[in-house]
Amino acid sequence: MFDRRNILQLGSVGAALLAMPKVTFAAGARTEKRFLFVIQRGAADGLAILAPTGDPAFAGLRGDLAAEAATGAKLNSMFTLHPALAETAKLYAQRQALFVHAVASPYRDRSHFDGQNVLESGGAGAYRVKDGWMNRLLGELPGGKAVALAPTVPLALRGSRPVASYAPSNIPAAADDLLLRIGDLYEQDAQLAPLWSEAQAARMKAGDIGTARGGAAAGALAAKLMSGADGARVAMIETNGWDTHNGQRGRIAAQLRGLDAMVTSLRAGLGTAWNDTLVLVATEFGRTARVNGTGGTDHGTGASAMLLGGAVAGGKVVADWPGLSDASLYEGRDLKPTIDLDALVATALAQHFGLDPVRSSVLLFPETRPKALSQPLMRG
Repeated sequence: MFDRRNILQLGSVGAALLAMPKVTFAAGARTEKRFLFVIQRGAADGLAILAPTGDPAFAGLRGDLAAEAATGAKLNSMFTLHPALAETAKLYAQRQALFVHAVASPYRDRSHFDGQNVLESGGAGAYRVKDGWMNRLLGELPGGKAVALAPTVPLALRGSRPVASYAPSNIPAAADDLLLRIGDLYEQDAQLAPLWSEAQAARMKAGDIGTARGGAAAGALAAKLMSGADGARVAMIETNGWDTHNGQRGRIAAQLRGLDAMVTSLRAGLGTAWNDTLVLVATEFGRTARVNGTGGTDHGTGASAMLLGGAVAGGKVVADWPGLSDASLYEGRDLKPTIDLDALVATALAQHFGLDPVRSSVLLFPETRPKALSQPLMRG
């Protein structure tokens, strides 16, 4: 995980980078292409991030949450970007940001941990594949180096190829997982659930990337680790705090400001290398279309994803929009997924690194073997 507490232990960002111990990689990289995966743990609400304001059912379903979109960047006749992503909206205008909506992994249940396992392993179900698709990608990049900005290597990067990890503190990695598990345990308890939600809301105010400072520090650190001839070409950042069962409006705005700052500082830190960079932002599943009784949303299905970077063929939204009418919702409550997240990842990486799309699909997602998307996602 990467949170504000960790950043604060470093002191200022500049001092942190100067003091950062050397991360040892294997042999030198033979590609200048860079790939960073930012995982949104907790099921980020795609309907808030990329609001379908052109859908006639949107305002009625979302209530107060729909009001946030009034000041966001209108991308086209259907979609409006959350106003907290102001710098990301500028990337879209510069054709360096591409958004994908109604997307989902093969997972169709509602457990964070099972969903994250499917997302990171690339399997057809939870705990069926033991290594991660990012580690399998390394086998296609001669000399490719990888680093996780986390206390331990996340599942997506685990496997037979060596991966470095860097965390600016020794805070135990299990802490956030434990908090999520407790949240799931209390979810149906009328007495404990509100108390737990209040405690989590207070915790959010204290840290994680839900601050521009924390996000900027994470982006600067990633840029440092991915820069230069000896830098990593594959990296991953874990972000927490997207599980917005209550008080979503303020919480997700803070999270997105942190993400926006992270991408901005990453771009600045990479300099010209940004032109060879792809950033994927994705989550384990979406959230319910309707707002719940505590101003939040619950575990859902269809979500949104982002492709960011100078290498992206941006300035567009890729979506086969299913609609938000009652009859269109998945199981009567969720955004129906119409785009396969595995296909999105395999297609983007094949185009980015110049790999065979069929081979990439089989290698990265051996159980689902997704068909490549037809859209150009990366610059040629």
